[in-house]
Amino acid sequence: MTSATMDMVRGVQISVVGFDADSCTDVAREAAYRVGRAVAKEGATVVCGGLGGVMEAASKGARDAGGHSVGIIPSADSDQANRHCEFVVSTGMGKTRNFIVAYSGDAMVVVGGGAGTISEVAAAYQVAKPIVTVMGTGGVADEWAGRYLDGRRTRLILGGTSPEDAVEKVMRELSRRGKGAPKPKAARRADP
Repeated sequence: MTSATMDMVRGVQISVVGFDADSCTDVAREAAYRVGRAVAKEGATVVCGGLGGVMEAASKGARDAGGHSVGIIPSADSDQANRHCEFVVSTGMGKTRNFIVAYSGDAMVVVGGGAGTISEVAAAYQVAKPIVTVMGTGGVADEWAGRYLDGRRTRLILGGTSPEDAVEKVMRELSRRGKGAPKPKAARRADP
């Protein structure tokens, strides 16, 4: 199987990271939901940490738009995943699973976020994955938009002016790398 054939078979996965349930604001929750919807409308799959807050909202947005969501949870108990995760990877690895979340996406969208989120962003940054934040959602997203994480200047972290703009930018970055997901037929029609 050639590389081009493999890309046609494997869909695009977007890691969506940010605030957990304890610190998620209403603004971040709504933005994450819209990110999930936009990812699904692009024909891509949401990959997240599978718990609450931004993770749950992005998973719900993707599922409500007819898309897919994968939750990579820190525990060995799949029942701990939020109810909107279509697929659950139970790692039993605690917060180390943040690296799996970061590496499993072809790119990353950041909505708010704290210390756990910055670890995911750093992991994606070190392997030069496209990273786009949703500005105005607080935390890591606002702090790092338009910046590099370190002096190596591996990859500029872009900022999106809205959830949809962030997803559009991340898909554009993937397209420049020769990756992208065909939009499903259902996503081409206008919402009622």
